[in-house]
Amino acid sequence: MGVDVMVETTIRCTPEVVAEYAGDPTNAPRWYANIKSVEWRTPPPVGVGSRMDFVATFLGRRLAYTYEVVEREPARRLVMRTADGPFPMETAYTWEPVGDASTRMTLRNRGKPTGFSRLTAPMVERAMRRATTKDLARLKALLEAGPGERRE
Repeated sequence: MGVDVMVETTIRCTPEVVAEYAGDPTNAPRWYANIKSVEWRTPPPVGVGSRMDFVATFLGRRLAYTYEVVEREPARRLVMRTADGPFPMETAYTWEPVGDASTRMTLRNRGKPTGFSRLTAPMVERAMRRATTKDLARLKALLEAGPGERRE
């Protein structure tokens, strides 16, 4: 059984500002609670073919995996995939303008956990939904606070 979690929020910043920050993997540990580090395998900036090593914790387990950017439309969409590690996954960000200067950001994670039984997939999905909802709230707070807060 697969996992498919989609959450969204509206951020009072333009899509360009939100995408520039959220779409830069270097910033991920600042707004994702479970991501501990990101190391570039290819030179930045992010583009199709970029590869980054992520280290995260989830449900008490350490996860290490490499994401590859498979799709990128600046200020509109970013899709990364991993086939390695214990949880092959696709993460997609979309940014849509709302009104004059706000953005609806959608974050979707889907994949097939390995090493988990079919019975635990619903629990994993609930935990992912809780975590990504909190992560988007953290991102919203950082971006709405202004540029100085984003560098902490």
